[in-house]
Amino acid sequence: MTHPTSNQQVVLARRPAGAPRVDDFAVIESALPPLQDGEVLIENLFISLDAGFRKWMDEGSGDHILPAMEIGQPVMGLTLGRVVDSRHPDFAAGQHLMARLAWERYSVTDATDFLVVVPDQYDCPLNWHLGILGDTGMSAYFGLTDVARPQPGETAVISAAGGAVGSIAGQIARIYGARAVGIASGPDKCRRLIEELGYDAAVDRNGEDVVGALAEACPDGIDVYLDSVSGPLLELVLGQINPRARIALCGAVATYNAGAPLPGPSNLFQLVTNQATMTGFMTHLMHERYPEARQQLLDWIEEGKLVNREHMLHGIESVPTAFCDLFAGRNFGKTIVALS
Repeated sequence: MTHPTSNQQVVLARRPAGAPRVDDFAVIESALPPLQDGEVLIENLFISLDAGFRKWMDEGSGDHILPAMEIGQPVMGLTLGRVVDSRHPDFAAGQHLMARLAWERYSVTDATDFLVVVPDQYDCPLNWHLGILGDTGMSAYFGLTDVARPQPGETAVISAAGGAVGSIAGQIARIYGARAVGIASGPDKCRRLIEELGYDAAVDRNGEDVVGALAEACPDGIDVYLDSVSGPLLELVLGQINPRARIALCGAVATYNAGAPLPGPSNLFQLVTNQATMTGFMTHLMHERYPEARQQLLDWIEEGKLVNREHMLHGIESVPTAFCDLFAGRNFGKTIVALS
């Protein structure tokens, strides 16, 4: 392939105020620099849209993971691409890489960014490595199998149940014999949880009486909770947990758009009186166990116990829309944009 000289990038046009809007971003044409020694040229094939990246769009939000994104600069995210050319000893043309790079058609990197070679031993669509075989699938797998540990006959509640992690987690809970209750936004999503993913019950978090609806869906209380939302929803669930309940903290979507810190749950003493646990976890610290998790997830799919759902859009121009869909509740399953 001839080295391209131009690129298309999605840049941060302004800092989002609350939930992101499509016009917070802009798609621009830019020059692609020539490759230097120690660099890799990647053609990005897929872009993963992940709500957690919203937090780095605020001014002063940088940390040890990622600096705060700058106005007019490309938005950072997770990509899956093919090495077009390499002047780096660790990477070769033709390899597929997952990386923490910009929302753009091509990326030139010195490999100091997070780069992982996509394993080629799995017979599955390439984009699955950004979803069910990527960090979102790993979050569902390790959050359930290692942290929450649902048992037969227990009730497992999954927040953001129609999202990338939740759509997998509820199915895993049922595989382990638990009763799965999903919390999602809107009646259509709740219906799909039951009809397409096998959830036993679903609660619309936009309904008039969420407390009552959750109590009705969980008449025997809550033994397991996978929390990707935090905020008031966590407090609501804590009010209905059983003795020795296990809560796995996976994300905090409710806080990503907040202009000020949200108040913490006022009923944490529920953990004490119920001798319950609440544990945070980071899947990338379990990277050596990814092959185990991937094989198990694929086995469950082959056995018909697990289905994979994706919210797929196409073209670099669709990336802002896809990202905003996450916060508007328009996605079902993992959100990905295919660039080719």
